[in-house]
Amino acid sequence: MSDQTTFSAALLDADKPVPPGLGDGRGGPAGRRFDFYRNNVVSSLIDALEVGFPAVQKLIGPTNFRAIMGVFLRQHPPQEPMIAVYGAMLPGFLAQFPPLAHLGYLPDVARLEQALRESYHAADCTPLDPAILQNLPPETLLSARITLTPALRIIRSRWPVHAIWAYNLQDGAPKPSGVPQDVIVTRPAYDPQMAVAGPGGAAFTTSLASGAPVGAAHDAALAEAPGFDLPAILGVLISGQALHHLNSGDAQ
Repeated sequence: MSDQTTFSAALLDADKPVPPGLGDGRGGPAGRRFDFYRNNVVSSLIDALEVGFPAVQKLIGPTNFRAIMGVFLRQHPPQEPMIAVYGAMLPGFLAQFPPLAHLGYLPDVARLEQALRESYHAADCTPLDPAILQNLPPETLLSARITLTPALRIIRSRWPVHAIWAYNLQDGAPKPSGVPQDVIVTRPAYDPQMAVAGPGGAAFTTSLASGAPVGAAHDAALAEAPGFDLPAILGVLISGQALHHLNSGDAQ
């Protein structure tokens, strides 16, 4: 184990000893100074997770949240300098954390909140002019490929994930039903927004994101949901400024 790895592990785990070679600046061992520094680092990281995952915190309670995030930190320390999006591994961690197994929807709520964070920090991108789509003949549109903006995120869930999120964070939101929900996250301005995709909407958008032409994406959506509404999901993507570039034989 490298010195850096040893230091990082000790920094996030109070049960580990102070790494050798650290001093207090006066010729003595680091001791309490390292403990103080360690506590500050861990507390700051958990604070950042509280900000990023407010619905998860609400669902399990603030005390439980901080304790569980301490376990998460030790297993999945930050790998990137951008702490604002730290937490990509949290949904998987929650799915494998036995004390929370009774909250089967919790990992998907975490996925949704992480998607909002990632969308917020995604690269800027000029959206497609809606008039380009409106002026295309239907056959040309079906053969076209549409590039989506970097801020777009697609969350597929067997739970009413958006309703659970809203019920815990928005005053007056209705109690969730048992109907599964797929969610499209877009960023039309500076703040991400969510829309519940209708039947087949997430399949259509996922196909577009993979590079499929509109017609093939439409077929994928119909195979999943015979009642798929193409204008409805295009409306979600256009209003969310999630379409970036259209490539067809007649329009660029």
